Amino acid sequence: MNAGSSGLRGVVVGDSTICDVHASGDLFYRGYNIHDLADNATFEETVFLLWNGMLPTRGELAGFRTALAMEAALPAGLLDVLPALHKECSAMDALRTMVSALATYDPDANKNSETANRRKALRLQAKMPTMVAAIERWMQGKPPVAPRAELGLAANFLWMLFGTEADPVFVRAMDVDFTLHADHELNASTFAARVTVATHADIYSGAVSGIGALSGARHGGAAEETMRMLLEIGDVENVDGWVTEKLSGEKRSAVPGFGHAVYRAPDPRARHLHGMSAELADSLGDRRWLNMAEAAEAVVDALSNTPERMAAGKQPIYANVDCFSALCYHQMGLPMRLFTPIFAISRTAGWCAHMMEQYQPDQKIIWPRSEYVGARNLTWTPIEDR
Repeated sequence: MNAGSSGLRGVVVGDSTICDVHASGDLFYRGYNIHDLADNATFEETVFLLWNGMLPTRGELAGFRTALAMEAALPAGLLDVLPALHKECSAMDALRTMVSALATYDPDANKNSETANRRKALRLQAKMPTMVAAIERWMQGKPPVAPRAELGLAANFLWMLFGTEADPVFVRAMDVDFTLHADHELNASTFAARVTVATHADIYSGAVSGIGALSGARHGGAAEETMRMLLEIGDVENVDGWVTEKLSGEKRSAVPGFGHAVYRAPDPRARHLHGMSAELADSLGDRRWLNMAEAAEAVVDALSNTPERMAAGKQPIYANVDCFSALCYHQMGLPMRLFTPIFAISRTAGWCAHMMEQYQPDQKIIWPRSEYVGARNLTWTPIEDR
């Protein structure tokens, strides 16, 4: 099988200093283990790290937070885009359109100097939570809520969604989720963003490409599929039968929230979101959804990670990041239509890091080849004889 027919799986297409993913279950941002970052860093520290290659000092972090807060508000007129959209559009459709429109308000939109790109990245990251919250409020028929300068990105996002200050447990869960989703090497959306800016298109065009790729069910839509599965199962007593049916017999199929294209070990991000889901469950006094996910995890492990399957060289299957991010979002009262846009808020950090790296002078346009396997040497037939 050639590289093209395998979706470039395992093919190295370039060098990067941003993110390092290992099949063994390790994930590093700029050399820092994701476990250290999830336990200790805020999302703002993580963004700074991804963009600058180092953790910020206290003064640098304060300045970065201030800069983000100053750019969080949307330009006058941008919200007029929403009423012009079809009322049945998805939140990702709306977000893609708003990001494209946002470029027209940016004085640096068509400038590709390093300083201009950093300014654009800052504006885009700061405004993503504001846009996603405004989209959800518009879909509910409610007016937007303005951001507050004293709140961080996670707290501000929840404030703009609900119009009330969120429980600290909710804020911490969202902040950890943002950190864990911030980057993941050359995933489909990041690759799409890099391909776009490799032509020296602008950062907004790259972000729109990333949003388009992220919107697919095989990428950013996986958390939504996971929650749909749990809602369909309905109760912990139904988990065993539902999962067993999926994983048994000739019609064996994937279970949403389980398995990963790269990891051959437990997804390192899932551990932290599992813990956050437990904290949320305890805070809310409701462990129903967590119990269901844990039960599904036990059945998947029992049926998929057997000595016989491992001896046969089958890939082990573990809960991935989507399994427990879906739980966290649902426990916080977030609608499923927001699951992928929330992913986009976080992944903007990685997209911007990769796009700024792609703009470096030593980078070239990304122009792979395909192997032609179609018909050859056909004879032209006049139209009256076809």
